[in-house]
This record gives sequence, structure tokens and C-alpha cells, in this order.
Amino acid sequence: MHGQNQVKYTNKLHGARVLVIGGSSGLGFAVAEASLEYGALVAISSSNESRIQDAIQRLHDAYPTSKGKVYGVTADLSNLDTLEQELERILKTSKENLGGELDHVIYTAADPLAQISLNDLSAKAIVQAGTLRFTAPLLIAKHLPSYMVPSFKSSYTITTGAISEKPAPNWSIIASYAGGHHAMVRNLALDLKPIRVNGVSPGVVDTGLWRMGEQEKEEFFKACREKLMTGRVPGAEDVAESFLGCMRDWNMDAGIIRTDGGSLFM
Repeated sequence: MHGQNQVKYTNKLHGARVLVIGGSSGLGFAVAEASLEYGALVAISSSNESRIQDAIQRLHDAYPTSKGKVYGVTADLSNLDTLEQELERILKTSKENLGGELDHVIYTAADPLAQISLNDLSAKAIVQAGTLRFTAPLLIAKHLPSYMVPSFKSSYTITTGAISEKPAPNWSIIASYAGGHHAMVRNLALDLKPIRVNGVSPGVVDTGLWRMGEQEKEEFFKACREKLMTGRVPGAEDVAESFLGCMRDWNMDAGIIRTDGGSLFM
């Protein structure tokens, strides 16, 4: 490219202030690690202080120059009575630790997947399954304008899942919330503009959310591989690339990135 049409590509994450809610493990940790690799300042939030400290140490070990560039915030997002104040405390503490308004907020926090048969559904089970996965990422949007740079360069990214588009037995609770994430992304993009709002929809990913024995897990992943066009169950570091895209593509807004190995068409 030449002349006035020439584009200068820069590292858009260098020096950016990034908060990853759910960043001590799984997808969140992979996003935090990738953000550090590109020179961002990172805050990670989790409900467990020891997991946060372990995550920070692992990040320091992988990136020795990250000391002073990564911080942790412990918060309990499981209690509806204190949820809003905990969310605002995460934002306030992260802004203070990172030295200014946040450029990007990524929400990956999740509890173990709630597979419940229709006969076992209850109002309590539905509410409990949605507190961390749905209520929290929606409620925090109320406070984002007070803690983020008001620019198209800024972004809020929500995590949904392939179950939102491809149903499976005993997944009605999670599928309902995951489907709601699509509408949440579109409406929040309008309400939070110019801050961009997008979502990432992973299929099965090899993370700690799968609470099962090693043999059971391997059998499950073997069955999954047969239903994936790629023939492999991805690691969190693969899917983290989609979150990076949401942050770095200043033209992406109100969109959902599907990263599922082609499982929707198998």
C-alpha cells in the first residue's frame, strides 16, 4: 500500500489497561497472559485469593518483565445481595491499581457447568446458575462508564457458549442464559456506546470447568473430537485469540465470535 492509503499497524494493546474478571484460570488466565504478552497492564479478578496469587506468580514466571504490570482483586460474585457492590469494587480497585481508566474489560467468570434434567429443574437452581453467568456480566455494565475510557478503542467482552446455538440434552438452564448473552451483547453495545461490546462463543475447551476424573475426561474429549471439524479439543490459549480480536478490532461492535472447531455444522 502506498501514499495516503498506507496503513501503519501498531500494537494496540501496548500500555492498555485490561481487567479480566475470572482471570485466575481457564479462558480468563489465557486472555490475561496474552494481554501481558502484548504489553498491556492487567488486573485479574477471582473469588479465591490463593488462586489469584498462584496465577500472578505463573504470569511473572512466564513474563519476568510483568512485575508491576499485573494485579489481583478478590471478589465473591455468588451472592446476589452483595453482587453489585462487589462488581463496583473490582472496577474501582483495578482502576486504582492500573493507574487510570480501563481500556478493556473481559468477563469470563463461570462456575461448574450446571447440567440438570428437566424433571429436576427448580426456581432456585435456575437463579443460582444465572448469578455468575448472566446477572453479573449484565449488572457490571451499569458501572462501566464510570471506570472506562469513553472511546471506540475501548471494549467490554462477554463470554457465552456454543450451547446457545446447538442444543443438547439436560442443558436447558445454561443454554437459556447463553442464548440471552447474544441479546445482551447487542443491547449493551447500544447502551454503552462508544464503548464497544462483543461476545465470544467457545465450544468445548480443555479448561478446569470440566469437573471429572482423568479417564472420564479423556473419554468425553474423545467423543467431542469426533464431532469437531478440526479433530481436536482446543486449549484456552487458542480461544484467547478471539478475545484479543474483540479488543483490537476497533470496528467490531455488537458482534459474537464463534470459536467452536466447526461443531455447529457437524
